[in-house]
Amino acid sequence: MSWRRPLLPAALSAAVLVPLLAACSADPAPGAADKPAKAAPGFPYTVTNCGVKSTFQAPPKRVVTMNQHVTEIMIALGLEKSLVGTAYLDDEVLPAYKKAYDSVPVLAKEYPSKEALLAANPDFVYGGYASAFDAKDGRSRDDLKKAGISTRLNTEYCPSGKTSVDDLYQEVTEVGRTFGVPDRAEKWIAGARATVAANEKRLKDLPPVSVFVYDSGDKTAYTAGGKGIGNELITRAGGRNVFADLGKSFGDAAWEEVVARKPEVVVIYDYGSTTVEQKKKRLLDDPALKDVPAIKNRRFAVMPLSDAVLGVRVPAAVEKLAAQLHPATAR
Repeated sequence: MSWRRPLLPAALSAAVLVPLLAACSADPAPGAADKPAKAAPGFPYTVTNCGVKSTFQAPPKRVVTMNQHVTEIMIALGLEKSLVGTAYLDDEVLPAYKKAYDSVPVLAKEYPSKEALLAANPDFVYGGYASAFDAKDGRSRDDLKKAGISTRLNTEYCPSGKTSVDDLYQEVTEVGRTFGVPDRAEKWIAGARATVAANEKRLKDLPPVSVFVYDSGDKTAYTAGGKGIGNELITRAGGRNVFADLGKSFGDAAWEEVVARKPEVVVIYDYGSTTVEQKKKRLLDDPALKDVPAIKNRRFAVMPLSDAVLGVRVPAAVEKLAAQLHPATAR
């Protein structure tokens, strides 16, 4: 079962949420001085993220990231010195980011308890998946706001329509602006746009191949739906997601539907304790799938899970997936 499914509730009392000194917050903590602090250059900055409005008088100084892809966004923008903690890797961080990542305390292998999170004394928590702010574990955005901590959720998990590359550019822009480094964000986005445009040019006029994403699952297939960036990756890489009509980023699909939709390629998400070879074996050994074109022809593509979420890997991930779906276009 995928870790992105709902987590088991933890009986944690809200009483441990004590007010913490925050460098920035949408609402001043009770007892704060009546006279507002002088804003830093380029501030105040107000942003609405997934329905939560926050105003910053200065960049956050003590940040905890939860989930790998948002940690990599921070590092890509040169903000690792602002990090006082991180948690929850899907796989390995990019080699270019390893030194910066190793300088940040790891609070937990998965999500930290509320107590461990508060012990890091953050003024800002940046979550990659909605589960980062699980109310049952006492880490909801409202709970953290009451403790004087500002928050951000990666926009892939905002309750909105389909996620696109433009949402990635918005994510990087808003994070750069929040931390007072808009120039770094603009530079990264310019490079990303160039990579995406070059790949689009290479794929021009090629017919798309039908793709089934296999994340995990036995009784049902846990796959990429049409809402998340995974669907956009497939489209921009010259594919067609056979479960694009599944109205969420990830969800379950019946194996009978996999058979009926006849994908030409299976894209395997690589993460966790189950290896790619084990996932391939599960698919190849299933007699119900023997006539699926992708299985019959043993056409598999592989993507690290961290490539398939809304983060700074997306432009390069489009290029890597395109090379697997359309080998003749590989550089």
